[in-house]
Amino acid sequence: QGQLIESGGGLVQAGGSLRLSCAASGRTFNLYRMAWFRQAPGKEREFVGSITWNTGRAFYDDSVKGRFTISRDTSKNTWYLQMSSLKPEDTAVYYCAGDVKTGGPYTYWGQGTQVTVSS
Repeated sequence: QGQLIESGGGLVQAGGSLRLSCAASGRTFNLYRMAWFRQAPGKEREFVGSITWNTGRAFYDDSVKGRFTISRDTSKNTWYLQMSSLKPEDTAVYYCAGDVKTGGPYTYWGQGTQVTVSS
């Protein structure tokens, strides 16, 4: 069974930066797309951005466009979320997700990592 293991969350001041990592481990599976989601207290989980494994093309929600960057390292089976110019409203539990399909719900999910941005 494949697993997604996240790391890199923490506490940062507004305007600061953090990088989250998501590593695919366990049995080898060919992911087609990977994504980041987040869930703030009392709110539903929301899409942050995604990246296609083969092309590296990334898409972002408007709320993070220009501040967040998603990338991947194919040699390490890992993708990243580089967050800059962080705002208190970015505070949430961040989840990585992956899937072998080109669309539909994501099958594989990380355990989540807390990101807290202080004002």
